[in-house]
Amino acid sequence: MTTTAPAAPARPAGASAVLPPLRIGPLTVDTPVVLAPMAGVTNAAFRRLCRESGAGLYVAEMVTSRALVERTPESFRIISFESDEVPRSVQVYGVDPATVGAAVRMLVEEDLADHVDLNFGCPVPKVTRRGGGAVLPWKRDLFRDIVRAAVGAARPRGVPVTVKMRKGVDEEHLTYVEAGLTAQDAGVAAVSLHGRTAADYYSGTADWDAIATLKQAVTDIPVLGNGDIWSAEDALAMVEHTRCDGVVVGRGCQGRPWLFADLAAAFAGSDARVRPGLGEVARVVRRHAELMVETFGDEGKALREMRKHMAWYLKGYVVGGEARAALGLVSTMAELDERLAALDLDQAYPGEAAEGPRGRAGSPKRPVLPYGWLDSRELSDTFARQLHEAELSVSGG
Repeated sequence: MTTTAPAAPARPAGASAVLPPLRIGPLTVDTPVVLAPMAGVTNAAFRRLCRESGAGLYVAEMVTSRALVERTPESFRIISFESDEVPRSVQVYGVDPATVGAAVRMLVEEDLADHVDLNFGCPVPKVTRRGGGAVLPWKRDLFRDIVRAAVGAARPRGVPVTVKMRKGVDEEHLTYVEAGLTAQDAGVAAVSLHGRTAADYYSGTADWDAIATLKQAVTDIPVLGNGDIWSAEDALAMVEHTRCDGVVVGRGCQGRPWLFADLAAAFAGSDARVRPGLGEVARVVRRHAELMVETFGDEGKALREMRKHMAWYLKGYVVGGEARAALGLVSTMAELDERLAALDLDQAYPGEAAEGPRGRAGSPKRPVLPYGWLDSRELSDTFARQLHEAELSVSGG
């Protein structure tokens, strides 16, 4: 198995591209755009908003394989879909091949999902310290066994399995080309790459050259690019630069579910874009809150969950610190209505000020790893036992 590919082209300042529908195994996605799972964000309410804006594949929040096997209430909330939400896309995280296989088998045999994505991209310490997420592919045999277990469990029902990953642990411990080829050989339907390492977290600029390199190496299945897509123009530039088959959007759509309308238009060759004034943004916030109440069945919990979205929705608009703070503390729908009505709703779209990165990107940091994780590419018996015990200790979604 080769793990290298020709050098990628220089990154352009901008470009245009039109892509055909995305094929993921037996599934066809009208627009080659995927909503990345984001904890506490991509629940049923937010997915509905995005689907109302444009076509694409919308992946639910990540759920642990152990939580699914244990059938916890929270895990089943995460994988609950609306009747018209097709395909039903679930992202599964786990560090034990047997447990991941059992979870995927349950999903397909009980007809709970039309597509399963495996998470090998999470950089957060609570995941990497167990050897999971973005650092797991360093153990090549563990990665292979998990992917094979998932694909084998899903194959009898024809449910496609995909893999989402990062470049590797850090620049000295890259895994993405080898992992992509391993996943292709194991029978996955597509791979997506976030152009950062675990050490990068969300800092700096995504490495689109790495996506181009993976595309040149993995030739039998679609390769999707992820990282720094803040606008439709960014998506077009990524495709032009990397020749990837589609894009995965994460933080760029936070507070901007209409981004999917822009992406659908761009990939259809249109220059139509959504540029909402503050009045329209307020209407979307209200709609989002209504859907959150439906999702959680609890107005108080729904409004608490809405609070983190406020800064994203209001980015770039002249609102004032006091109003922003007040909207970040709403507790009821009546309170939300009152505070939205007090804004200058005639305010026009502020242009680039409303776009770009959302929240804090942070800075590069040394990944938190199990002691001795980088000493070998193979999984020792000791680590195998530790990972199995870690899997058993994880409950919840």
